Amino acid sequence: MSAKNVKGPGGKQPASAATNLIAGGGAGMMEALVCHPLDTIKVRMQLSRRARMPGAKRRGFLTTGIEIVKRETPLGLYKGLGAVMTGIVPKMAIRFTSYEWYKQALAARSGEITGKANFLAGLAAGVTEAVAVVTPMEVVKIRLQAQHHSMADPLDVPKYRNAAHALYTVVKEEGVGALYRGVSLTALRQGSNQAVNFTAYTEFRAWLQDYQGKSDLPGYQTMFIGLVSGAMGPLSNAPIDTIKTRLQKTPAEPGQTAIGRIVTISRDMWKQEGSRSFYKGITPRIMRVAPGQAVTFTVYEYLKTILEKGREMLPGGQYEE
Repeated sequence: MSAKNVKGPGGKQPASAATNLIAGGGAGMMEALVCHPLDTIKVRMQLSRRARMPGAKRRGFLTTGIEIVKRETPLGLYKGLGAVMTGIVPKMAIRFTSYEWYKQALAARSGEITGKANFLAGLAAGVTEAVAVVTPMEVVKIRLQAQHHSMADPLDVPKYRNAAHALYTVVKEEGVGALYRGVSLTALRQGSNQAVNFTAYTEFRAWLQDYQGKSDLPGYQTMFIGLVSGAMGPLSNAPIDTIKTRLQKTPAEPGQTAIGRIVTISRDMWKQEGSRSFYKGITPRIMRVAPGQAVTFTVYEYLKTILEKGREMLPGGQYEE
Protein backbone atom coordinates (compact mmCIF):
# COMPACT_ATOMS: atom_id res chain seq x y z
CA MET A 1 0.00 0.00 0.00
CA SER A 2 1.37 3.41 -0.87
CA ALA A 3 1.93 6.00 1.83
CA LYS A 4 -0.86 8.26 0.59
CA ASN A 5 -3.45 5.51 1.06
CA VAL A 6 -2.64 4.98 4.70
CA LYS A 7 -5.45 6.35 6.81
CA GLY A 8 -5.13 8.25 10.04
CA PRO A 9 -7.01 7.97 13.34
CA GLY A 10 -10.71 7.35 12.94
CA GLY A 11 -10.30 6.11 9.37
CA LYS A 12 -9.61 9.56 7.96
CA GLN A 13 -7.02 10.41 5.36
CA PRO A 14 -3.87 11.97 6.85
CA ALA A 15 -3.81 15.76 6.96
CA SER A 16 -2.27 17.46 3.94
CA ALA A 17 0.89 19.56 4.06
CA ALA A 18 -1.24 22.71 3.74
CA THR A 19 -3.33 21.67 6.74
CA ASN A 20 -0.23 20.91 8.80
CA LEU A 21 1.30 24.26 7.87
CA ILE A 22 -1.75 26.30 8.89
CA ALA A 23 -3.04 24.20 11.80
CA GLY A 24 0.42 23.36 13.14
CA GLY A 25 1.64 26.94 12.80
CA GLY A 26 -1.46 28.37 14.48
CA ALA A 27 -1.20 25.85 17.31
CA GLY A 28 2.48 26.61 17.82
CA MET A 29 1.94 30.37 17.96
CA MET A 30 -0.78 30.00 20.58
CA GLU A 31 1.38 27.64 22.62
CA ALA A 32 4.35 30.05 22.51
CA LEU A 33 2.29 33.05 23.63
CA VAL A 34 0.76 31.15 26.55
CA CYS A 35 3.82 29.27 27.80
CA HIS A 36 6.94 31.32 26.98
CA PRO A 37 7.36 32.89 30.48
CA LEU A 38 7.81 29.40 31.97
CA ASP A 39 10.47 28.64 29.38
CA THR A 40 12.41 31.79 30.37
CA ILE A 41 12.26 30.76 34.04
CA LYS A 42 13.44 27.26 33.11
CA VAL A 43 16.43 28.61 31.18
CA ARG A 44 17.45 30.91 34.03
CA MET A 45 17.27 28.01 36.50
CA GLN A 46 19.35 25.79 34.21
CA LEU A 47 22.00 28.51 33.84
CA SER A 48 22.20 29.09 37.59
CA ARG A 49 25.58 27.81 38.84
CA ARG A 50 24.97 27.77 42.55
CA ALA A 51 27.47 25.36 44.07
CA ARG A 52 26.50 22.45 46.28
CA MET A 53 27.00 23.87 49.79
CA PRO A 54 25.64 22.79 53.19
CA GLY A 55 22.67 24.95 54.10
CA ALA A 56 22.58 26.70 50.70
CA LYS A 57 19.06 27.72 49.79
CA ARG A 58 17.87 26.56 46.39
CA ARG A 59 15.90 28.95 44.21
CA GLY A 60 12.62 27.49 43.04
CA PHE A 61 10.75 28.46 39.90
CA LEU A 62 8.48 30.90 41.74
CA THR A 63 11.43 32.73 43.30
CA THR A 64 13.22 32.83 39.95
CA GLY A 65 10.13 34.19 38.21
CA ILE A 66 9.56 36.86 40.86
CA GLU A 67 13.21 37.98 40.64
CA ILE A 68 12.95 38.34 36.86
CA VAL A 69 9.79 40.45 37.16
CA LYS A 70 11.30 42.66 39.90
CA ARG A 71 14.62 43.28 38.16
CA GLU A 72 13.58 43.20 34.51
CA THR A 73 9.80 43.94 34.55
CA PRO A 74 7.15 41.41 33.45
CA LEU A 75 8.37 41.81 29.86
CA GLY A 76 11.58 40.10 30.96
CA LEU A 77 9.63 36.84 31.02
CA TYR A 78 9.13 37.20 27.26
CA LYS A 79 12.78 37.60 26.32
CA GLY A 80 13.53 35.49 23.26
CA LEU A 81 9.86 35.32 22.21
CA GLY A 82 10.70 36.91 18.86
CA ALA A 83 13.06 34.07 18.02
CA VAL A 84 10.41 31.53 19.00
CA MET A 85 7.63 33.19 17.01
CA THR A 86 9.86 33.42 13.93
CA GLY A 87 10.57 29.70 13.97
CA ILE A 88 7.32 28.32 15.38
CA VAL A 89 5.37 28.10 12.11
CA PRO A 90 8.05 26.17 10.17
CA LYS A 91 8.83 24.13 13.28
CA MET A 92 5.25 22.94 13.77
CA ALA A 93 4.65 22.49 10.07
CA ILE A 94 7.77 20.33 9.82
CA ARG A 95 6.85 18.41 12.99
CA PHE A 96 3.35 17.39 11.94
CA THR A 97 4.07 16.97 8.22
CA SER A 98 7.22 14.89 8.73
CA TYR A 99 5.51 12.84 11.44
CA GLU A 100 2.68 11.94 9.06
CA TRP A 101 5.17 11.13 6.29
CA TYR A 102 7.39 8.95 8.48
CA LYS A 103 4.37 7.24 10.02
CA GLN A 104 2.94 6.33 6.62
CA ALA A 105 6.35 5.19 5.37
CA LEU A 106 6.66 2.86 8.39
CA ALA A 107 3.11 1.48 8.09
CA ALA A 108 2.59 -2.23 7.51
CA ARG A 109 1.48 -3.53 4.11
CA SER A 110 -2.06 -3.76 5.47
CA GLY A 111 -1.98 -0.06 6.31
CA GLU A 112 -1.82 -0.69 10.04
CA ILE A 113 0.34 1.76 12.01
CA THR A 114 1.81 0.03 15.04
CA GLY A 115 2.99 1.58 18.30
CA LYS A 116 6.58 1.00 17.17
CA ALA A 117 5.90 2.88 13.92
CA ASN A 118 4.40 5.78 15.88
CA PHE A 119 7.41 5.90 18.20
CA LEU A 120 9.96 5.84 15.35
CA ALA A 121 7.97 8.40 13.35
CA GLY A 122 7.88 10.74 16.36
CA LEU A 123 11.61 10.21 16.92
CA ALA A 124 12.41 10.99 13.27
CA ALA A 125 10.07 14.02 13.24
CA GLY A 126 11.75 15.42 16.36
CA VAL A 127 15.23 15.01 14.85
CA THR A 128 14.05 16.61 11.59
CA GLU A 129 12.63 19.70 13.29
CA ALA A 130 15.72 19.98 15.52
CA VAL A 131 18.10 20.11 12.57
CA ALA A 132 15.90 22.23 10.30
CA VAL A 133 14.61 24.87 12.73
CA VAL A 134 14.88 24.30 16.47
CA THR A 135 18.66 24.42 17.06
CA PRO A 136 19.32 27.87 15.48
CA MET A 137 16.12 29.20 17.05
CA GLU A 138 17.11 28.00 20.52
CA VAL A 139 20.66 29.37 20.31
CA VAL A 140 19.22 32.84 19.63
CA LYS A 141 16.45 32.42 22.21
CA ILE A 142 18.79 31.29 24.99
CA ARG A 143 21.24 34.14 24.33
CA LEU A 144 18.34 36.59 24.77
CA GLN A 145 16.89 34.82 27.82
CA ALA A 146 20.29 34.68 29.56
CA GLN A 147 20.58 38.49 29.62
CA HIS A 148 19.70 40.08 32.97
CA HIS A 149 19.11 43.64 31.75
CA SER A 150 16.04 45.61 32.78
CA MET A 151 13.43 46.07 30.07
CA ALA A 152 12.33 49.33 31.77
CA ASP A 153 15.74 51.07 31.77
CA PRO A 154 16.58 52.60 28.36
CA LEU A 155 20.20 53.07 29.46
CA ASP A 156 20.64 49.39 30.27
CA VAL A 157 21.54 48.31 26.74
CA PRO A 158 22.05 44.53 26.39
CA LYS A 159 24.49 42.86 24.03
CA TYR A 160 21.62 41.32 22.08
CA ARG A 161 18.79 43.83 21.50
CA ASN A 162 16.30 41.51 19.78
CA ALA A 163 16.13 38.21 17.91
CA ALA A 164 17.35 39.64 14.59
CA HIS A 165 20.23 41.48 16.28
CA ALA A 166 21.16 38.38 18.29
CA LEU A 167 21.22 36.29 15.11
CA TYR A 168 23.40 38.85 13.34
CA THR A 169 25.78 39.21 16.29
CA VAL A 170 26.22 35.50 16.85
CA VAL A 171 26.96 34.86 13.16
CA LYS A 172 29.30 37.87 12.95
CA GLU A 173 31.30 37.04 16.07
CA GLU A 174 31.20 33.24 16.09
CA GLY A 175 30.30 32.14 12.57
CA VAL A 176 27.27 30.35 11.15
CA GLY A 177 28.35 27.14 12.88
CA ALA A 178 27.52 28.72 16.25
CA LEU A 179 23.82 28.53 15.34
CA TYR A 180 24.16 24.75 15.32
CA ARG A 181 25.96 24.49 18.65
CA GLY A 182 24.37 21.63 20.56
CA VAL A 183 22.56 20.24 17.50
CA SER A 184 23.22 16.64 18.59
CA LEU A 185 21.74 17.25 22.05
CA THR A 186 18.85 19.24 20.60
CA ALA A 187 18.11 16.42 18.12
CA LEU A 188 18.27 13.88 20.94
CA ARG A 189 15.97 15.97 23.11
CA GLN A 190 13.45 16.78 20.35
CA GLY A 191 13.55 13.21 19.03
CA SER A 192 12.87 11.63 22.44
CA ASN A 193 10.28 14.31 23.21
CA GLN A 194 8.25 13.72 20.08
CA ALA A 195 8.69 9.93 20.16
CA VAL A 196 7.18 9.78 23.65
CA ASN A 197 4.70 12.58 23.00
CA PHE A 198 3.19 11.29 19.73
CA THR A 199 3.15 7.67 20.91
CA ALA A 200 1.39 8.49 24.19
CA TYR A 201 -1.04 10.91 22.53
CA THR A 202 -1.91 8.45 19.76
CA GLU A 203 -2.45 5.57 22.20
CA PHE A 204 -4.58 7.65 24.58
CA ARG A 205 -6.60 9.06 21.67
CA ALA A 206 -7.17 5.61 20.12
CA TRP A 207 -8.30 4.23 23.48
CA LEU A 208 -10.80 7.05 23.98
CA GLN A 209 -12.07 6.69 20.41
CA ASP A 210 -12.64 2.94 20.87
CA TYR A 211 -14.18 3.39 24.31
CA GLN A 212 -16.62 6.06 23.14
CA GLY A 213 -17.18 4.65 19.67
CA LYS A 214 -16.44 7.90 17.82
CA SER A 215 -13.47 9.40 16.00
CA ASP A 216 -13.92 13.06 16.93
CA LEU A 217 -13.10 13.81 20.55
CA PRO A 218 -14.33 16.87 22.46
CA GLY A 219 -11.79 19.60 23.09
CA TYR A 220 -11.43 18.96 26.81
CA GLN A 221 -10.41 15.32 26.16
CA THR A 222 -7.86 16.34 23.54
CA MET A 223 -6.47 18.90 25.97
CA PHE A 224 -6.22 16.35 28.80
CA ILE A 225 -4.39 13.67 26.80
CA GLY A 226 -2.12 16.35 25.32
CA LEU A 227 -1.32 17.50 28.87
CA VAL A 228 -0.47 13.98 30.06
CA SER A 229 1.57 13.01 26.99
CA GLY A 230 3.36 16.36 27.05
CA ALA A 231 4.62 15.79 30.60
CA MET A 232 6.30 12.51 29.69
CA GLY A 233 9.01 13.97 27.41
CA PRO A 234 10.63 16.36 29.94
CA LEU A 235 10.77 13.62 32.56
CA SER A 236 12.61 11.35 30.13
CA ASN A 237 15.31 13.79 28.97
CA ALA A 238 15.80 16.58 31.55
CA PRO A 239 19.62 16.11 31.84
CA ILE A 240 19.99 16.40 28.04
CA ASP A 241 18.06 19.68 28.03
CA THR A 242 20.07 21.21 30.90
CA ILE A 243 23.45 20.35 29.32
CA LYS A 244 22.20 21.65 25.94
CA THR A 245 21.15 24.98 27.48
CA ARG A 246 24.57 25.55 29.04
CA LEU A 247 26.32 24.50 25.84
CA GLN A 248 24.34 26.95 23.70
CA LYS A 249 24.65 29.86 26.14
CA THR A 250 28.40 30.49 25.74
CA PRO A 251 30.79 30.71 22.77
CA ALA A 252 33.02 27.72 22.05
CA GLU A 253 36.63 27.77 23.25
CA PRO A 254 39.36 27.45 20.58
CA GLY A 255 40.42 23.87 19.95
CA GLN A 256 37.58 22.31 21.96
CA THR A 257 35.30 19.82 20.23
CA ALA A 258 31.54 19.61 20.76
CA ILE A 259 31.90 16.26 22.54
CA GLY A 260 34.68 17.71 24.67
CA ARG A 261 32.47 20.62 25.74
CA ILE A 262 29.57 18.29 26.57
CA VAL A 263 31.84 16.13 28.71
CA THR A 264 33.37 19.17 30.44
CA ILE A 265 29.96 20.73 31.19
CA SER A 266 28.60 17.43 32.52
CA ARG A 267 31.68 16.81 34.68
CA ASP A 268 31.65 20.32 36.14
CA MET A 269 27.94 20.12 36.91
CA TRP A 270 28.42 16.81 38.71
CA LYS A 271 31.44 17.99 40.72
CA GLN A 272 30.34 21.52 41.56
CA GLU A 273 26.56 21.27 41.83
CA GLY A 274 25.68 17.61 42.32
CA SER A 275 23.36 15.25 40.49
CA ARG A 276 20.31 17.44 41.11
CA SER A 277 21.79 20.10 38.85
CA PHE A 278 20.91 17.94 35.82
CA TYR A 279 17.24 18.42 36.72
CA LYS A 280 17.34 22.18 37.25
CA GLY A 281 14.29 23.81 35.75
CA ILE A 282 12.35 20.54 35.51
CA THR A 283 9.31 22.02 37.30
CA PRO A 284 8.83 25.03 34.99
CA ARG A 285 9.74 22.85 32.00
CA ILE A 286 6.95 20.38 32.78
CA MET A 287 4.64 23.30 33.59
CA ARG A 288 5.53 24.77 30.20
CA VAL A 289 5.72 21.69 27.97
CA ALA A 290 2.70 19.79 29.35
CA PRO A 291 0.14 22.61 29.00
CA GLY A 292 1.98 23.66 25.85
CA GLN A 293 1.27 20.28 24.26
CA ALA A 294 -2.29 20.45 25.55
CA VAL A 295 -2.73 23.80 23.77
CA THR A 296 -0.88 22.58 20.67
CA PHE A 297 -2.91 19.40 20.15
CA THR A 298 -6.23 21.08 21.01
CA VAL A 299 -5.71 24.03 18.64
CA TYR A 300 -4.19 21.75 15.97
CA GLU A 301 -7.15 19.33 16.03
CA TYR A 302 -9.62 22.24 16.02
CA LEU A 303 -8.00 24.04 13.08
CA LYS A 304 -7.46 20.78 11.21
CA THR A 305 -11.17 19.95 11.49
CA ILE A 306 -12.16 23.37 10.14
CA LEU A 307 -9.65 23.15 7.27
CA GLU A 308 -10.71 19.62 6.32
CA LYS A 309 -14.38 20.66 6.25
CA GLY A 310 -13.41 23.56 4.00
CA ARG A 311 -11.45 21.22 1.72
CA GLU A 312 -14.44 18.90 1.36
CA MET A 313 -16.49 21.83 0.08
CA LEU A 314 -14.05 22.51 -2.76
CA PRO A 315 -14.47 20.76 -6.15
CA GLY A 316 -12.88 17.33 -5.93
CA GLY A 317 -12.55 17.60 -2.17
CA GLN A 318 -8.98 18.90 -2.44
CA TYR A 319 -7.18 22.11 -1.59
CA GLU A 320 -6.43 24.39 -4.50
CA GLU A 321 -2.61 24.52 -4.39
